[in-house]
Amino acid sequence: MTPFKLSEALIEEIENLIESRGDATLLDMMEDFHYADVAEIIHELNLEEATYIIKLLDSEKTSDVLTELDEDIREQILGNLSAKEIAEEISELDTDDAADIIAELPDERVNEIIAQIDDKEHARDIVELLRYDENSAGGLMAKELVKVNENWNVLASVKEMRRQAENVTRVHSIYVVDNDDKLKGRLSLKDLLTTSTKAEIKDIYIPKVDYVTVHDKGEDVARLMSKYDLEAVPVIDELGRLVGRITIDDIVDVIREEAEKDYQLAAGITQDVEADDSIWELTRARLPWLLIGMFGGLGAASIIGSFQGALKEPILLSFVPLIQATAGNMGVQSSAIVVQGLANDTIKGEMLKRLGKEFLLGLTNGSAIAFVVLIISHFLFHTSYLVSATIGAALITVIIIAAIIGTFIPIFLDKKGIDPAVATGPFITTSNDVFGILIYFSIAKFILGF
Repeated sequence: MTPFKLSEALIEEIENLIESRGDATLLDMMEDFHYADVAEIIHELNLEEATYIIKLLDSEKTSDVLTELDEDIREQILGNLSAKEIAEEISELDTDDAADIIAELPDERVNEIIAQIDDKEHARDIVELLRYDENSAGGLMAKELVKVNENWNVLASVKEMRRQAENVTRVHSIYVVDNDDKLKGRLSLKDLLTTSTKAEIKDIYIPKVDYVTVHDKGEDVARLMSKYDLEAVPVIDELGRLVGRITIDDIVDVIREEAEKDYQLAAGITQDVEADDSIWELTRARLPWLLIGMFGGLGAASIIGSFQGALKEPILLSFVPLIQATAGNMGVQSSAIVVQGLANDTIKGEMLKRLGKEFLLGLTNGSAIAFVVLIISHFLFHTSYLVSATIGAALITVIIIAAIIGTFIPIFLDKKGIDPAVATGPFITTSNDVFGILIYFSIAKFILGF
């Protein structure tokens, strides 16, 4: 299969077909494309053209295209569709995808769309999913699954599985429940095929099964599925009843969104934004951390101003950027490793032990950097031995302090229930800049005696 490649010529051809109402040719062209490619094309069209294509395609393909669109574009397109048209597209989707799309719409439109869905069971399932937080297991799960009763025999189970599988895009697992719909275990397809048709499910099912509850966080679900390499995980309610399943494609989205959020926090952006958002939204996201950086810079400036004696050795001021950059880089490195470990649940052991390790790491790195800088400063900048020793001692100290701060802050925030990603980037860099300058001139004052 030839990889899809979006080009200006293709977009121009599609726009011409829309303008000339060449529906048959346009429809044939779109049918040859994967729904993800169609979504990519729609992103390059204006709203009127995008809506035209959505209405032209059959509901089965349109529904898949809608799941691939950016939220803002999807919201605009749905705004041009009637409740009946949206209901027809929603009916073709699994309940989890349908609920995700409907949840983006105003409440009054949601009610209109739900009322237009012909499959009332499908509609009830969507309404149930809308009750859960979108970042919880209940908000991520789909109602479509294959389950059998422990009291059935193999023959009856196979018949029921065939009926259920018609509504399931992909069968990852077969779950076993009791008469109260409580999850009991899972059924091996191999055992099902190699066992007598008269055998009862309760004699052959596997009681050990990983599961999550409806109120578990999406991040916890992702961690579980990643740890045990699960393609799907069942979801139970407060009474232990099987109510849905979460598949790996939904968890990949959670992992990606969490990574994007952490990346933005680490870069000093306080909320989820995109490049196409308004200037006001981008300003609100960036300004708080810029203000923190500004006050940090003012703090560093006031510290430098309080050490007027340093002006007797002007060369000391030349190494201020080196001290700040080194402290900031070391702090960000340490915090990034810790934040990643916390996200992957690999940070184990006592805090003091980990801080002790960072101390030794900072001492080793600091000594190596200080040795190089000491030689360069003495022979290239012709500094005295005392000034070179001051710079070297300050580098070792600030690197150790930065490593400890970069390790301690994320772990501390995580224990307090705060996303540790906020500790990286501007926060760590600014704090280490201030401490770095203070330590640098304090050591200079002690060694040089100004």
